[in-house]
Amino acid sequence: MGKKEKLIEKLKGKKNFSYEELVSLLQYFSYYPCDKGRTSGSRVMFVNCDTHRKILLHKPHTRNYLLEYQIKQILNQLKQEGYL
Repeated sequence: MGKKEKLIEKLKGKKNFSYEELVSLLQYFSYYPCDKGRTSGSRVMFVNCDTHRKILLHKPHTRNYLLEYQIKQILNQLKQEGYL
């Protein structure tokens, strides 16, 4: 099992999935963080280079792990696009 498959399985487990792991996983699907400027605060947008679809979420702070609702949001988006 490769790194991509391991990250997918960990994401589906919905526990202790870090922001760095999310960035790494989304890059496998051609999603890259987009700088929204100084006023974006903790909001992060990932844009797919091929489809131009977007994933918006708040970057975790004071903790490094994503919350369960964020993981569900990401899973739903990736399923809708046929990646999972």
